Amino acid sequence: MTEVAFHFNVADKLDHACRLLRKAHAAGGPVGVVGPAATLEALNTRLWSFSALDFIPHCMATAPAPMLESTPIVLAETCERLPRTGVLVHLGEQVPAGFERFERLIELVSTDEADRNHARQRWRHYAERGYEIQRHDLAMKE
Repeated sequence: MTEVAFHFNVADKLDHACRLLRKAHAAGGPVGVVGPAATLEALNTRLWSFSALDFIPHCMATAPAPMLESTPIVLAETCERLPRTGVLVHLGEQVPAGFERFERLIELVSTDEADRNHARQRWRHYAERGYEIQRHDLAMKE
């Protein structure tokens, strides 16, 4: 069963996603990122300039097949566009269809009240289906 983790009180979702992806890449695991097109485009841009010392290899799911096969981090609007990976990072509002084929799902939740309300709905969805949920409150770490 997919492990579900919520990261709450994320000041900047794109910055946090970049840090997660850098860490996942350093650990050697493939990662899928799913979210709205505009968010993914902004993340794509941010990943190119996130760190002067680290290269975080990534591509959009629309990239040619050879690139998709050799790139450890893939960004897509839907899970079905992602190759099977161990970790899925979710940047959208609704429960991502097909998340259950991933070993781990990481939900990023900002301090925005609308974003928090969407997260509560997703939390209920996972809890009602018996998923064990881990909670990481970033406000507690500051």
